[in-house]
Amino acid sequence: MKLMLLILGCLFSVYAAAAGIYKCTGGDGTTEYRSTPCQTGRSNVEINIKTGTATNLDDKNKQQALAQKEQQAAREKQALEQEQALKKQADANRDVMNESAKNQSLIKNNPDKFSAYAIPPYMPGKLSALVKIHQSRLADIERLRRLAAEKALASGRCGRVESVELHSKSIQDALMFLINCSSGQFFYFREQDLTP
Repeated sequence: MKLMLLILGCLFSVYAAAAGIYKCTGGDGTTEYRSTPCQTGRSNVEINIKTGTATNLDDKNKQQALAQKEQQAAREKQALEQEQALKKQADANRDVMNESAKNQSLIKNNPDKFSAYAIPPYMPGKLSALVKIHQSRLADIERLRRLAAEKALASGRCGRVESVELHSKSIQDALMFLINCSSGQFFYFREQDLTP
């Protein structure tokens, strides 16, 4: 019988140690120790019998709630940044399409000055390796190709523009363009030559 009580006592102590003890302090200062978490409105401290340490569960819950709020704020910020990036990309694509449309209109209205493929559109997603390097300036590139073609024609040495392409010597802040004319004449214009 003593052996049975000893075994039951050991099992109970293991269970109690695993379950932990909770120190509940009320607003009036009364303290109560229990095997389940405290009721709402009371200070809730968990005591680990094995280590003798105490954890303030109210503080722990506040920290978890704060961490969740921070994670939620980070997710919202990331979603906003993604939305802004998508809008910026859509605006940039729209600007590219507008500049390309101006180029095609110029060619269509002046077939004697431009071959049909003089300024083929540089379409986002279908760019050559050279143009892809300068993709962030695609709308500028399309506008400057048009200006380069017009400047070559204005020189009087270009009978008809056959092609206007971005040149491989371009750098991000100083683009360069090659214009090929039906007369066999070639022109090279830097971005600085085309902007007032």
